Amino acid sequence: MTVFAKLIAILVLSLMVSNGIAATQDPRQQGARLTTHFYQGHADALWARMTPLMQAAFGSKQSLLTAKEQVLAAWGEETEVISETVSASGGNDIYLRQARFKNSPDIIDVTWTFDAQGKVVGFTIRPHQVAPQPAASERLDYKNRTPLQLPFSDEFYVVWGGRSVEQNYHAAHATQRFAMDLLVIREGRSHHGEGKRNEDYFCFGRPILAPADGTVVEVIEGVADNVPGEMNPSQPTGNRVILDHGNDEYSVLAHLRQGSVRVTKGQVVRTGAQLADCGNSGNSSEAHLHYQLQAGPEFANATALPAQFANYLADDKPVSLGEPVKGQRIRQAAAAAAAGQ
Repeated sequence: MTVFAKLIAILVLSLMVSNGIAATQDPRQQGARLTTHFYQGHADALWARMTPLMQAAFGSKQSLLTAKEQVLAAWGEETEVISETVSASGGNDIYLRQARFKNSPDIIDVTWTFDAQGKVVGFTIRPHQVAPQPAASERLDYKNRTPLQLPFSDEFYVVWGGRSVEQNYHAAHATQRFAMDLLVIREGRSHHGEGKRNEDYFCFGRPILAPADGTVVEVIEGVADNVPGEMNPSQPTGNRVILDHGNDEYSVLAHLRQGSVRVTKGQVVRTGAQLADCGNSGNSSEAHLHYQLQAGPEFANATALPAQFANYLADDKPVSLGEPVKGQRIRQAAAAAAAGQ
């Protein structure tokens, strides 16, 4: 349900950095040195070499330090390097370090991927395991009967969305199989300044709209918005609204801004009506919207459904009916036309 928070939740980081190491240096030496820099919290060096999009995903340099602290809190310090190997795939060199940590019985994989120029195009640190697979679903071919429009009029960016785990970490979880996380990106960033305040984030406070006609069946409000970089796992969705569209189809809109919910349980709303503002409540590290369609009113207990939206723009190209995927800029076509686009 987050951008950075969910990267931390599965302890997967994706960076593009060079760390000032010569491209001719051996990938094993590069991988070992970069791992040391991460453990030592050299956030400035890493941040300076991240792409703008990855800076947007992490939100701030502090998020890199938080990532290191999450590793220490979960596993303690690295105590033993079991093996270091280098392999090649698709023109990239992959450094894999398998290690033991003080407070974990698991073997931990630390992986760096280098391109042909010696730049880092991938970094993961996580327990050694078989790659996660999408959760089983009997609704893969489902077509929603409710005509849905995007639940905002601004242009949002799809941070997590799609059918594969690579596109959408939600896909590994049965009740969130087709969920999406969305925020606003401007010039490759999700906020201005250092992103220390929720108000620094471009999507914070933006109107969240009803994606279709429906009846409000649940409202949670009063959950405080988090300080950016912190999370509230005890209230995973934070403030939320659930709409019953009929046809056994329900929309969940989560992480809403505290005090912004404009509807009440039992209220009938029309497509495009403002439900609340985008916020940073719940298990969220920065302001964003979590959206999912499901076949029942209870969050975390209902069957997840694919959601096809009508008449929107994806990367400025018209889509008559489709499912947004990771990396797309999306906006309701009617809203774009009204704005003169």
